[in-house]
Amino acid sequence: MQDTVAVALITALSTLAAAALTGLIGALSTRRQLAHQLAVARLESAEQRATRRDELRRDAYVGFLSACDQAYRQLDRRWLEAGGNEPRPGYDEAYSAMRAVDEAYNLVLLEGPADVAAAARSVLASLTAEYADQRRLGDEPDDSAVPLRDRHRERWLAAIEERTRRRISFVDVVRPVLDREG
Repeated sequence: MQDTVAVALITALSTLAAAALTGLIGALSTRRQLAHQLAVARLESAEQRATRRDELRRDAYVGFLSACDQAYRQLDRRWLEAGGNEPRPGYDEAYSAMRAVDEAYNLVLLEGPADVAAAARSVLASLTAEYADQRRLGDEPDDSAVPLRDRHRERWLAAIEERTRRRISFVDVVRPVLDREG
C-alpha cells in the first residue's frame, strides 16, 4: 500500500509541477505578446501623431503661400492702378490681404520648425516693406494719373525681384522639412 501511496503522491506532485510549469510558460508568453502589442500600439500612435503634424505643417505652409499670393495680387493691382484725388479702395483691400498673411504666418510660427518660421518672417517683411513703399510713393505729390509702376519703375522691378527671391527661399526651406517628414 505504501507503494501505491508513493506512486499516487509522485503522480500528483508531477501533475502539479507540470501544471505550474505550463501556467508559468503561458503567463510569460502572454506577457511577451502583450508587451509586443503595446509597443506596436505606441508606434502606431506615434506615427499617427507625426502624420497629423506633417499634415498641419503642410496646410500651414500652403495657407501662408496662398495668403502671400493674394497679397501679391493686391500689391500688383496697386502698382498698376492710376490714382486720383478720390480715396483709394485698393489700400483697404491690400491691408486686408496683409492681415491675412499675418494670420497665416502665425500658423507657420506655431507649426515650425524655426528655420521655416524665419523664412516666412523674411517673406512677411518683404511684403510689409513693399506695402509701406507703395503707401509712401502713392502719397507723394506727383502725377497721380500715372500708375505707380510707371512713375517708379526701378522700385517696382526691385519689389518684384525681392518678393520672388524671398518666396523661393521660403519654398527651399520648406521642401526638406516636408521631405524629411514624408
